[in-house]
Parts: sequence; C-alpha cells; structure tokens
Amino acid sequence: MSNLLNKTEQGVKRSRESWFGKIVHLLDRTMVEDETWDELEELLISADVGVAATHKLIERVKQRAKEDKLNEGSRIRAALKEEMVNLLSVDAGARSTLGQDNRQVIIVAGVNGSGKTTSIAKLAHGFKNDGKKVILAAADTFRAAAIDQLKRWSERVGVEVVAHQLGGDPGAVVFDALQAAESRQSQVVIIDTAGRLHTKFNLMEELKKIKRVASKYDVPQEVLLVIDATTGQNGLAQAKYFTEAVGVTGIFLAKLDGTAKGGIVLAICDELKIPIAYIGTGEQLEDIAPFDAETFVEAIFA
Repeated sequence: MSNLLNKTEQGVKRSRESWFGKIVHLLDRTMVEDETWDELEELLISADVGVAATHKLIERVKQRAKEDKLNEGSRIRAALKEEMVNLLSVDAGARSTLGQDNRQVIIVAGVNGSGKTTSIAKLAHGFKNDGKKVILAAADTFRAAAIDQLKRWSERVGVEVVAHQLGGDPGAVVFDALQAAESRQSQVVIIDTAGRLHTKFNLMEELKKIKRVASKYDVPQEVLLVIDATTGQNGLAQAKYFTEAVGVTGIFLAKLDGTAKGGIVLAICDELKIPIAYIGTGEQLEDIAPFDAETFVEAIFA
C-alpha cells in the first residue's frame, strides 16, 4: 500500500501543491464561517471537480456539519475527504476485473493524443512483470504512426504485436491477434484502437465491430477508456462519446502528473459513473498505479 500511496502522491503532486493545497489552507481556520463555503466551492470548481460534483460535495458536507454540529475546519476537512471517497467509489461492487483473470481481452479506446499508446505500453509492462504473456493488436490501421509507435513500444516492453498493412481491416487484426494468443497460450490481448473523433460515427461503428469480433472468444472482455487528465472538462466531454457508443468498463486517467487540476477524477466518476481503473503518474513504463479512492484522497490532501 505504501508503494501505491507513493505513486499516487507522485501523480497528484501538482494538484496537491495548487488547488487542493489552498483547500487545506482554507480549512485550517479554527472555525468555518458562511463565506468559507463559498470559497470552498470556488476552489473545488477551479480544481476541475466540476460544477455538479462540487455542488453535491458541498451539500453533503453542509448536511453533515448541520447534523453533527461541525464548525471546526479540521472536522469539515475530514467530512469532505469522506464524501470525496464516497463519490469516487462508483460502482464499487462491479469494479473492473483488469488483471484478475487468467485470460483477458482489453480493448483500449480514446481520442488521438490522449496518451493511449503509452498507456497500453504501461499496461503490457505491468502484466508482463506479473508473469503473463501479452500480445498487442494494432487495430488503429488508419495511421501509420500509430502502428509504428505500437511496434516500438512492443520491442521496448518485450511483447509480441500483431499488425496488418496500413488501411487494413481492424476487425481482421483483432481476429489474428486472438488466434495468435490462443496458439501461443498468451493470457492478455491488448487492442489499440483508432481515436479519430472527427469521424465519430465511423469510429464508433469500428469499435462496435472490434467488440463483436473479440466477443467470439470466451474470455473476459474489458473496454478501457484513456482520458488525458490535462484536457480537463474537454476530455470529459469527449469521453461521453465513447461511453454512449461502447460499454466502457474502466477509465485509465493518463498524464495526471501533468495537471494541477486533479479534481477531474471526481468529475469523471460523478458524470460518467464508470470506475477509474488506473492513473498515469509519469512518463516511464513504471509510472502507473491502480486507482484506489481512499489512497487518492489521502494523496491530494497529504
């Protein structure tokens, strides 16, 4: 757990030193007054928590303050942390099974530039270190750069990649990757997909086809959506396109270390109602951490 906390603290360092540090300073006051709530609301929204999630948090903490007669800043902060954990623990009974099954197909979606391919490499590296055989599928067949990048990462990580020629059928790539996994007894197949949001309809149809092909194999299937934390509310809006079209089962929040507005984590859980599976905490292959609500909240207020 200490390693998880260290990695999470590394990922939220800028957020902790910025907006959430200001929240700690605000609630360090001996007594909470009426204007304190207004200041707290402004700070939460500035930290990219989102208007809706901020209002929920404020109302819940206010209600607890009223019921339990809380007016000391330290106790208000404790209540706020508990309510944040509650908000982040979305769908806790059916959290992503990533890495828990012996055999697994992981479809990775996300817009171009979100950090999708790097996140795939981090996942592959982690699974390989856990002793699992991994195959990558280059199903973004419309960008030569995407295929080349995945090949480079596969060489660096030391895992196999299945790729076709530029402009090929993504479904065929997935089929061949699954066949290869079966013959080589690989436990994990990670599928890189296209992220051309400007051709939204075609992209979503393509993702649905990939899901259908992958579903023909009787193995657990996950759809992991990569969101760039630095894009804030814009990233959240883009993510809605994917969640409406395909059954996203988990979020990989990439580049969390690159933003001072880590509150986007709360906005995502509140808006999308999808559990966050992983966070990206840096640029190296090892800079990845499984998401844990309590650890995250402790880290941003540390």
